[in-house]
Amino acid sequence: MALELLNPPVDAQGAPPQKRTAGEPPAHPPSQPVQRIRDDAHALEVARDLAADFARDAVVRDRDRILPWAELDRFTASGLWGITVPRAYGGAGVSNVTLAEVIATISAADGSLGQIPQNHYYALEVLRVGGGDAQKAYFYRRALDGERFGNALAEIGHKDFKRRTRLTTDYSDGWRVDGQKFYCTGALFAHWIPTLVSVQQGGRDVTLLAFIPRRAEGVAIVDDWDGFGQRVTGSGSVSFDAVAVDPVWVVPFLASFERPTTIGPFAQLLHAAIDLGIGQGALQATLPFVREHARPWIDAGVERASDDPLTIRQVGDVAVRLRAAQALLRRAGRFVDQAQSAPDDASVAAASIAVAEARVLTTTASLDAGNRLFELAGTGATLDGLGLDRFWRNARTHTLHDPVRWKYHAIGNYYLNGQLPPRHGAL
Repeated sequence: MALELLNPPVDAQGAPPQKRTAGEPPAHPPSQPVQRIRDDAHALEVARDLAADFARDAVVRDRDRILPWAELDRFTASGLWGITVPRAYGGAGVSNVTLAEVIATISAADGSLGQIPQNHYYALEVLRVGGGDAQKAYFYRRALDGERFGNALAEIGHKDFKRRTRLTTDYSDGWRVDGQKFYCTGALFAHWIPTLVSVQQGGRDVTLLAFIPRRAEGVAIVDDWDGFGQRVTGSGSVSFDAVAVDPVWVVPFLASFERPTTIGPFAQLLHAAIDLGIGQGALQATLPFVREHARPWIDAGVERASDDPLTIRQVGDVAVRLRAAQALLRRAGRFVDQAQSAPDDASVAAASIAVAEARVLTTTASLDAGNRLFELAGTGATLDGLGLDRFWRNARTHTLHDPVRWKYHAIGNYYLNGQLPPRHGAL
């Protein structure tokens, strides 16, 4: 496969030539007009307004596993799914500090809604790093118009970690994808499913990212996600049966890790933001419960739990840990900004370590906030429709995304031995 095929010419609007017929665009375009976010401040304002709206029914969605179709339509119509599109392509090009805060704000209201766009932003970052100008113009415009990108990255059942999902380029009528994926967060709700595929090139397997229309013939999605947390992320399975793929939809992937790029730390920054937001949501839920419902310790000598010195101490401890995690997340966002502006071995390594430091603390702070809410609320956390247990369940589920113990190792090796961290999506 010649690499130049990945960057075909486009028309004046950024669309590929009409003669390309491999697959069809999404059958159901966004149902609402999409506003354009002006800048970072506007993005944060819109995120806060949406979070207040999303929080109202978060308990019901989690309890009854109601998939958030309507909420996602409002989410994408808000323009927030296009905020990482560079200004040169019509987007707001917000900082990574702002992006992380937007994700944390939504996650505090509903951890599932905060996680669903993570792979959308990730796909746009892969496109920014490895895509050609034609591909960027094409997909950036679709993101700004409200089309959602999901993911089909992970595979299961193979100890050698080789990808079995194949891109075949020798069909007489074009390119085809065959394979099976799982943990495909966002795919169920997506217009496009960015999919990791392998192809033989120059005598070796090369990994690429193929953007596949959600409703293309041969695409099947099974809503088989049954985690006890993050219950409405739609993280089911996807299969591809000889799915037609246009070359304009395929961008380099593994090649982007063979040189210093921000794809890894960018992805991990968003995961850290999700964890932080879930923890912040737990603290926000703890305060009114303690004021209105919780009883003081039997021997505390006070009438209200909010006057109990031991309870006050626990709330203060959670608040400090979350504030520290937030500070590290913002710091990490600045490192990723710097590495995106001038990527090299040193800047990308520094960004990866800064994000790993943030991810360590957002993991522990988020879990701790959920634990303390349980401890202070007792069995009341799950009674009367409060659903306060969802914060711990969401944090416990999402923080398992990749092993935090290896982040400690990478951080220690960086400072102690000057060892640059490996470049992959988990650091």
